[in-house]
Amino acid sequence: MDNEPPAHPGILGSLRTLADGLIGTAQDRLALFSLELQEEKFRLIQTFFWISALFFAGVMAITFASLTLVYLFWESARLAVLGTLALVYTGALVALIVAFRRYLARQPRLLESTLRELGEDRECIRDKN
Repeated sequence: MDNEPPAHPGILGSLRTLADGLIGTAQDRLALFSLELQEEKFRLIQTFFWISALFFAGVMAITFASLTLVYLFWESARLAVLGTLALVYTGALVALIVAFRRYLARQPRLLESTLRELGEDRECIRDKN
């Protein structure tokens, strides 16, 4: 029986193993990047449709409510009604801007998982595991 230890692959074998590991890691990270990019695209399209629907409904409601109020008070207090409507709409605009900024601040960073995985890879290499 031959009980010889396995031969060392040499420098060329080690380089092949290293290259295979690097390519495998890059492939995994690119797959994660692609998945996250697809999720971001879907979220952007979904947000666009919501904003469009809200904008349309809001403009229609404001227009008809304003026209009704101006028509009702045309003879008696049209300037007061128009001034009040302008103040209300300005206040609503400011509130919406603040709410939208808070919404954007709560959104996750773009490609957060990919960046985290790459950071973990770098730490693993630095620690020489």
